[in-house]
Formats: sequence, C-alpha cells, structure tokens
Amino acid sequence: MCEENMELCDRQKDTEPLLPSTPTHRTFDYILVAHKVDNDRDQKAQRQRAFIEQLEKKNITITRIIHDDKVFFGLRAPNEIFEDYQYLLKVSDSCNWCGNENGAVNQANRIRIIHFILHQTFINTGENLEELLMKDVFETMFCLHERKKQKQLKKKWARWSALFTGQPVSDIKCYFGEKVALYYLWLGWYTRLLVPAAAIGVVVFLYGLAFFNTNPLIKEVCQSNITMCPQCDKRCKVWQLSDTCTYAKVSHLFDNEGTVAFAMFMAIWATFFLEMWKRHRARYVSQWKVYDWCEDEEELILEIVNDPNCTPQQFRHSYLRSILVLILVTLMLMLIIGLAQALVVFRVVAAPLMSESGWEFISNHANTVAVMLGAVLHYVTIQIMTRVNRWVSLKLCNIEKTNSFAATERSFTVKMFTFQFFTLFSSLFYVAFFLGRINGHPGNYVRIAGWRLEECHPSGCLTDLFIQMAVIMLLKQTLNNIFEFTVPWLKSCLSRNAAKKLERKCGHCYRKACRDEQGCIEPCDICKLRDWLRNYHLADSNAFSLFNEFLEMVVQFSFTTIFVAAFPLAPLLALINNIFEIRLDAIKMVRLERRLVPRKTNDIGVWTNVLEAIGVLAVIANGLVIGVSSDFIPRLVYRYRYGPCVNGSTQTHCMQGYINDTLSTAFATQEAIKKDFLKHQWETDSGFNATQCSYRDYRSNEDFSLTSQFWIVLAVRFAFIILFEHVVVMCKFIAAWFVPDNPIQVKNDRLYDKMARLKEEL
Repeated sequence: MCEENMELCDRQKDTEPLLPSTPTHRTFDYILVAHKVDNDRDQKAQRQRAFIEQLEKKNITITRIIHDDKVFFGLRAPNEIFEDYQYLLKVSDSCNWCGNENGAVNQANRIRIIHFILHQTFINTGENLEELLMKDVFETMFCLHERKKQKQLKKKWARWSALFTGQPVSDIKCYFGEKVALYYLWLGWYTRLLVPAAAIGVVVFLYGLAFFNTNPLIKEVCQSNITMCPQCDKRCKVWQLSDTCTYAKVSHLFDNEGTVAFAMFMAIWATFFLEMWKRHRARYVSQWKVYDWCEDEEELILEIVNDPNCTPQQFRHSYLRSILVLILVTLMLMLIIGLAQALVVFRVVAAPLMSESGWEFISNHANTVAVMLGAVLHYVTIQIMTRVNRWVSLKLCNIEKTNSFAATERSFTVKMFTFQFFTLFSSLFYVAFFLGRINGHPGNYVRIAGWRLEECHPSGCLTDLFIQMAVIMLLKQTLNNIFEFTVPWLKSCLSRNAAKKLERKCGHCYRKACRDEQGCIEPCDICKLRDWLRNYHLADSNAFSLFNEFLEMVVQFSFTTIFVAAFPLAPLLALINNIFEIRLDAIKMVRLERRLVPRKTNDIGVWTNVLEAIGVLAVIANGLVIGVSSDFIPRLVYRYRYGPCVNGSTQTHCMQGYINDTLSTAFATQEAIKKDFLKHQWETDSGFNATQCSYRDYRSNEDFSLTSQFWIVLAVRFAFIILFEHVVVMCKFIAAWFVPDNPIQVKNDRLYDKMARLKEEL
C-alpha cells in the first residue's frame, strides 16, 4: 500500500493537476465521533447512516475505524469542491483580491469549507449536524492538528520561555486563520501601547506616595481631635476622626492632582490606540490579501459550493420581533441592575453587623471589610451571570433570525457585551456616583428596610471605588487565567495515556511510511487512530473559544480606561496580565485544545465599534469621577475661596483647615438628632459622653439646610465636567483626524496590485 502511494506521488509530480500546488491529500479534513450502536434498527444508527450517506453523495471520502465503544469517521473532501470555491472567489465582488484563487488550498481553508458543508448537510428528517450532536447521534466533531506545523508553533510561540519574544503572526494566520491571527495581533498591539500608560500611572501613584506623610490634609486627619457621628443605628458609637489616619493616607494615593491629568491622558490614549491599531491592522490584512474581504459574501460562495441549487437567505425585518427583543433586553438589564442593588443592600446590612464583631480588626474597619466582601460577592455574581447572559443572548439572536452567521455573530457580540458591561459596572457606578450622596444627614437619614445607607469617609469616596476595582480586577484576571489553563491541562494529562497505548502497536506498520510529513503516504489505520485519539482527548474548542478571549480583553480595556481616575495602577495590572495572557492562550490553543476552525476575515469586527464606544464612555465616566466622586473640586474651591491663602496669609498652608471645613456639626440636644442617636451612642472610648459630633456635608449647624458653599462647589463641579469633556472630546477628534486609518504604503501597494491584476486579465 505505502509503495503504491509513493509511486502515485511520483507520477503526480510529472503531471499538472487542476490545483497546481495541491499534492495528493492524505490528511483528513474533519473527524466525526459517535458511540458504537450494535442494533441497526436503532434510530441513532439510522440517523448516523443517513448523514454519512448525504456526505457520500457530495463525494466526500469517509474512512470508518472502530475503537472500543467509539466509531471514528475520517472525512476527506474531493478537490472539485475547492476548485469551485476558488473560481467563485475569483469572480466575486469583495473576495477576489484574496491572492490565492490560483494557488493552493491550504489545510486551514479546507477545514473552514468542510466545516460549513457539514453544518449545512441535512438528513431526510430535516435535522442538521448541530441537531444530531444535541441528540447524541454523534458524540463530537473536530479538525486535526497538523503535527509539523504544530511543532513549529510550539517552538516559536506556544511556550513560556518565549514570554518576551515577538509573535509569528503570519504563521498563526496560516494555521488558525485570519480571525485568530488578528486577535493576537490586536492583543500584542494593545499590550505594547499599555507600556506608556502603565509607566505614567506608576508616576501618578508615586506622586501620591511622595507626600504620603507630609501632606497637610493627611496630617489634619491624623492629628485631629474631632468626634464623628455614629456610622450606623443603635449599635455604633461616636468615633474619632484620627482613627482613620491610614485610610486618609491611602485615599490620597488615588485622589490627588495627578489623577486629573492622568484621566485626560488615558482618554486621549484610548483614541490614539484605536487609530494606530487601524493602521497596524491595515498593513497585515493588506499583506494577507484580505483587505476587501467580506464574510457575508464568502458565506454565499460556500452555500453555492455546498449546493449549486441553493437560494440565498433573504434579509428580513420584523418590527414585532425587534420590539420583543428590545423589551426582553430591557427586562434583562433591569434584572442585572437589581442584582447590583442587592449588593448595595448586602453592604448596608453587613457594615453594622461587622461593627459588632468580636474581632477587633473587623469591628474597627467594618465599612472597609464590607466593601471588600461586597467586591468578592460581586465577582461571584459576575461568574454566574456570565453563563446566564450567554444563554439569553443566544435566545435573543434566535428570535431575530439573521440571514448569515456573520450577522448572528455581530448581534450576539453586542448583546453579550452589553449584558456583561452592566453586570460588571452597575455596582461600580453606584460606588462612584451614589455612595455617600443619597444617605441623608443626622436627623433625616435615608434607610432601606430599616437599615441606614452607608456613608463616605471624610477623606472622600474614591478609595471605596479603588478597593472595588482592585478586588474585581485581581480576582477576575488571576482566577480566570488559572481556570483557563488548568482545566484543559488536567484533562490533557488524564487522557494522554489513552493515545499512548497504541504507540507500541504501531511498531508493526511501516514506520517511515507512517511518518511521512509531505501528505503523500496513506498511514495505517493504527497510526490514523492514534492521531485521531490524540486530538479527541484534547479539550473541546468551539465558536465561543475566541469570543471569550476577546470579551475578556475588551472588559479589561473597559476597566483600564473608564474608571482609571480612581485606579491609576489599572494599566500596570493589565500590562502584567497581558504579557502572560498571550502565552497562556497560545499554549492552550496549540497544545491543550482541539484545533479551532480557521476563519477568514479582515478585521476584529464589531469589537472595533465596542472599543470606540468604550473610549467615549471613558471620557464621560472619568469626567464624572473627578468632578463628582473625587475631592479635587472641593479642594480647589477651598484653596481659592475659603482657605487661609485667600486673605493673603503666608504663615500656614493654603489647605490648612480643609477637612474641618467639609464637616458639619450635629448637637445631642437637637430633637431630630435624639431620634437618630440613642444615649449610649454618644459615649466615647474614653468613657466620656460627647455633646456634639461631625459628619461630612455642607449644612447649617442649626436647621441642617445646605450652605452657600455647597452650591458653589456644585456649580464648579458641573462647570469642570462640561469643560473636561469638551476639551478631551476635542482632543480625541483631533487625534483621530491626525492619524489616518490607512498608511500611504498600504494604499500604494493596493493600487499597484489592482493594476497588475487588471493587466494580467487583459
């Protein structure tokens, strides 16, 4: 057998085949696996046979091998299918510049074409392969890794020792297709541009650290003798402001003048990153000859290749379906926001309960511990809701009834990201913009089910937002990466022995023939099965595999830009994570998972629009964080209107007395106060009864009405937000205009290529 095949290859070298650079193909395009059924009358067995017969009618060669209780079907498509595909590419409107219509059909293209044909093959009951897999007629399906190319990718890319080396993007494209290659190209570019953002973020953090012990505001808190009002009903007592000295120091690390400039920089950075990415992408897709590629048009070509008598799926629109989808999306968002409110209630209830704890540390830092526990609970909610969001998004896409897979993918991406964004950021938006602003004041506190809403620290609310972001980012990135890698790695280790058992048996075949890597020699059944089992025992990969990676990185991009004013170290954490993420994903795809179905495309798709939307939202959110959440504006107003320097005093610091200026006083003798604070709550740690306490607000000490300073600060806040957003948006537009999407070299290369093709046709 092997000698005959060698002679066949020699004869083919002397003849000119229809596909000149395509050798006799001995690699299987796809593998189907089913449970062995002994009863021929069983419905599963009949459906298996019916599906296999449909494939045989399309001239697909099928090799059947039985192993234990499994039946493996090796599928190999005829060259005629690929000849038709290449000819239709040549005459198409958008896909005719792909550059390989007269060349070889590589294994990546073969897999993509056969994958489409398999999913568009129906048996007489109207069921396709997807439905047969759901009904356990077939157990699974997968395409095979190419051993030679797989080894090359392992050596160049998919190993931890290559952590700081470049990525062989063209090799990735040839093996996994353009869609996967563009993901790694985008991720590498994003990681590279995180370097300056991370460096400036560290500088801003060090700026706050430099004044850690000398800042007058910190000194005012640490050396204060101010008695603060109880933070909860009944159980809590008055406390000393100086007890929160450490909290005030941490607050200043993330709430200082440097964060304003950094927020502006990151908003412009996001625009610059996207514009430079478009140029970077244009260079590569131009080299790959897919600049004008249209996924929808290729899908039409594949439909014709699969069935020449097919009719196109027409565009459809139903106002009834659109209204239904809109209502369901709204209900889903309301549910997600409701969960965020449940987290708020948890924190409101947990803080006073922890203040009664027998552990001194927890009772002294009840609010901080409640914030951290709330963040952990938020992370758990995210993990659960991710699965719910995916299921709901798929169901909504089924209701819409789009006309192509590419359209369905776009619709699913938008819905899934929207749900995930609200799941991740609803709680953060509460902490950033509502915490400590809707809780009322002594004598008129706002309560939920009898529990008082939590308050901000006298040093500001930004630290609560920082804690929430830090916990979620660290948990999400660290735990997700651990689970992403360990689950397929453990599965690979546990099932590796099954394929190794056949290695000894393979000693009875012609080893040199079976090891031929040129694709000319048909290996023996044992070697085929060993290769199939090796791929079968790898972790499963599907259409969601790459989507999950994109979603994870785009969510990280959101964290890095939207609330960066509260967490300047977010770009640094993202940079460290991405350096490892690239290799982790590479090792997972090349070594631990079944081969992804290669997809041809020329862009990262709707993710570009999502990133642009995040960039705009980052401007709005950071403007609001600085203007509303941080103490930047109140400090500015105090320095230039109420501080000691306003009267020309040079003996003290211009911010001297700021903390005391932001506090109002409640007296124990006031009737409204007696209703809120019980007698024992006025007792201090030293045993004395306080007669007054302070709380953070600009209110009159007599009737609790808002002071004129409150309205001045509020007016300056709004003025700053409007000015900040207009200036930054203008800078974004200038940056987008200044950096063109396509380099001149790419435009000229395409011009010459078009002229060359036209001359060739003439």
